Amino acid sequence: IDWAVHVFSQGDLTYDHDGRWAATGQPCDRLINQWLEHSFFQQPPPKSTGRELFGADYGQRCWQEAQQHGLDQADFLATLTAFTAATIAHGYHQLPRLPDEVLLCGGGSRNGYLRSQLQVRLPDISIRSTDDVGLDSSFKEATAFAVLGYWRWHKHPGNLCAVTGAHHPCLLGQIH
Repeated sequence: IDWAVHVFSQGDLTYDHDGRWAATGQPCDRLINQWLEHSFFQQPPPKSTGRELFGADYGQRCWQEAQQHGLDQADFLATLTAFTAATIAHGYHQLPRLPDEVLLCGGGSRNGYLRSQLQVRLPDISIRSTDDVGLDSSFKEATAFAVLGYWRWHKHPGNLCAVTGAHHPCLLGQIH
C-alpha cells in the first residue's frame, strides 16, 4: 500500500492517511482471490515475510494485473488494502481456533479503511488498536526490541526456528 501511494503521488506521499484514498475506490475481489493463491499464503503458520517477497517488484506486477482488469489508482489501493485484510484474516483462519480479539499496531492501526476491511473478514472478532489497551501503536519496533532484549538478558532464545528457518534456538544480540 505504501509503495503504491509513493509511486502514484510521485513521492509526495508515503502512506494512505487513514485509508482515505483507498476508500474512494472499489476493491476487485477477482484479483484478491488470485493473489491469495500465492504459495506463501498456503504455508501454515507460523510464518514471516517482508519486502524480499512482497516488495516493489511484486507491487509492480500487481499494478500491471490491476490495469488489465481496468482498475484505476483508487481501485488498486482499495484492492491492495482489502487484500492486506484478506491475508490477515486468511492467516487467522489457518489457526486451530480464531482469536477473540485482534490488536493492531503500527501504521495499519490508523488506517480506517484497512480496519473496516479486516472487520468485514473477521466479523465476530473485536478489532482494536494496541493504543486501546495502553500500548502506543507507534512503538511496535521499540516494543519488539525491548522484548528481545529482555529475553536475551534472561538467556531465553529469541528466535522461532519454524518461522526463521534457523536450525536451533539461539540467544539473539550481545550484552555490553
